[in-house]
Amino acid sequence: MYGYGYYGFYWDPTYWLVVVGAVICLLASAKVNSTFKKYSRYRSQSGMTGAQAAERILYSAGIYDVQIRRVSGNLTDHYDPSKKTLNLSDSVYGSNSVAAVGVAAHECGHAIQHQIHYVPLTLRTAIVPVANLGSTLAWPLILIGLLFSSSTGSFLITLGIVCFSAAVLFQLVTLPVEFNASSRAVKILGETGILGDEELKYTRKVLGAAALTYVASAASAILQLLRLVLLTGGKRDRD
Repeated sequence: MYGYGYYGFYWDPTYWLVVVGAVICLLASAKVNSTFKKYSRYRSQSGMTGAQAAERILYSAGIYDVQIRRVSGNLTDHYDPSKKTLNLSDSVYGSNSVAAVGVAAHECGHAIQHQIHYVPLTLRTAIVPVANLGSTLAWPLILIGLLFSSSTGSFLITLGIVCFSAAVLFQLVTLPVEFNASSRAVKILGETGILGDEELKYTRKVLGAAALTYVASAASAILQLLRLVLLTGGKRDRD
């Protein structure tokens, strides 16, 4: 049994699952940063910056209503479907490296997904509010549930786990969305001639490293969910 007194929720044997998840995420983050930095030294033969490449890709896909914006930070790039804005970070927007062009193309992949109503993206967008609410309510529900020694407590704990499961589901749905966007990016960069064959190899490595961060996040979320189940299982069994 996993105690709630001495160990509490601050430290117990199951906390190693959280530690493992955190280490996986740190390693993935270090990998994508080092890979992006490495291939940021390779300038694209076309000389196009991330912003210019994004504009060309969007126009070639018949998308004219998405605004390309510059946002602060490093690798803070993202596509906002609600505002139809393609946001490129400082390290991507004005850079003509193969790494920057690849990241910009990846975000364009999301814009194209939005245009064609790509099902996983539509599903992920729908899950966002539920996942945010679930991750916010999960722990309070579980902690309150531990105060009760009846079926009420078991119900609240189970509800908390279900809420956290929504956040895990979001992470899992994100995987095909990101993989597909990267696949589209590489294909479009080759078809439009923005990057040559050798440059595409570098871009694949950058996007492949970026994909690892999403896999790591999903793995970390699953490990945290497993911890919740193990940590509260004894309490629910006793009720």
